[in-house]
Amino acid sequence: MSQMENLWSRKLSRDLKCLFILCALMCLVPLLDLSPYTLGILIVGFYFALIALAWNLLAGFTGQFSMAPAAFAMIGGYITALLSYHLSVSLWVGIPAAVFGSALLGFLLGATVLRLKGPYLSLTTLAFAEIARVFIGNSHEFTRGDQGLNLPTLMESRIAYYYFFLLLVVLVGWLIFLLMRSKYGGYLLAIRDDAEAAESRGIPVVRFKLLAFTISSAICGFAGCMYGTFSQLVSPEMGLIQQTGLIISMVVIGGIGSLTGPVLGALLVYLSSEWLRDVGNIQLIVFALLVIIFARFFRTGLWGICLSLYARLKPVKNN
Repeated sequence: MSQMENLWSRKLSRDLKCLFILCALMCLVPLLDLSPYTLGILIVGFYFALIALAWNLLAGFTGQFSMAPAAFAMIGGYITALLSYHLSVSLWVGIPAAVFGSALLGFLLGATVLRLKGPYLSLTTLAFAEIARVFIGNSHEFTRGDQGLNLPTLMESRIAYYYFFLLLVVLVGWLIFLLMRSKYGGYLLAIRDDAEAAESRGIPVVRFKLLAFTISSAICGFAGCMYGTFSQLVSPEMGLIQQTGLIISMVVIGGIGSLTGPVLGALLVYLSSEWLRDVGNIQLIVFALLVIIFARFFRTGLWGICLSLYARLKPVKNN
C-alpha cells in the first residue's frame, strides 16, 4: 500500500508540475498582441477550465457523475448579481457569498442524493439543474428572467482579466492537488475504485462523497460569479444542459482523473467550439462523437496520450 501511495503521490506531483508549465506557457499568449475578442474567448476558456476541474474532482477522483456543474456556476453568478442588483452589495461581499451559497446548496443537495447509486444520482442532479434554470428564468420580478442581471466588473483591462483567470486556474488546481495528496484524497480514490470495499474498511463513504460534492459546488459557484464580473451579465443560459455536456466533453477529451487534462480539454474544446460556431449545431455532433471515441479507445484522454508518447520518446532521447 505504501508503494502504491508513493506512486500516486509522484504521479500527482508530476501532473501539478505539468499544469504549472501549461499555465506558464499561457502567460506568454498575450505577448502575441491578440485582439480583444480572442482574449475574451481565452478568458471564457479559463472559466470552463475552472468548472472542468471541479467536475473532475467528482467524476475523475470520486466516481460521482453529476449533471449540475453548469447549474451551480449559474447559481453562484446569480447570488452575486442579486445581492448587487437588489441590495447594492459590493463584489467583495457578493463573491464570498456566492462561494458560501453554492457550497451550502451543494451540501444540501448532496445530503439528499448521494446515497443514490447508478444512474439515479445523474438523473437527480439533472432534474435539479433544470428546476434551478427554469425557476430563475421564470422569476421575472426577482431575477428579470431571460434578460439576465448586470454585474459590475472587477477590472477594465481584458489582459488583467486574462492573467487573473489564469491565476485562478493555477490556485484551484493546486488546492485540488493538496486535497488529493492528503489522506482524504486517498479516501476519495478508494471510494471511486470500490465504494463497498471502502465502506467495509471503515471509510465513511457518504461523508466523503458529500465533502467532494460540496467543494465542487463551491468551485463552480465561484467560477460562475467571476465569469459574471467579466461578462457583466448573468443569465439562465449559463445553466443550460448543453453547457454541462460541453464541460463533460472537456474532461473526457482532455483526460479524466488528472489535473492537467481538464484544463487542456477546456481550452481545446472551447476554442474549437468557437471555430465551429459558424457551421451551426454541428459542433455538438462533433464533440459527442469525440467523447464516444475517447471513452471507448482513449480513456486517459489527450493528456494520457501525451504521457504515453513522452514515455516512448524518453528512452530514445536518453540514448
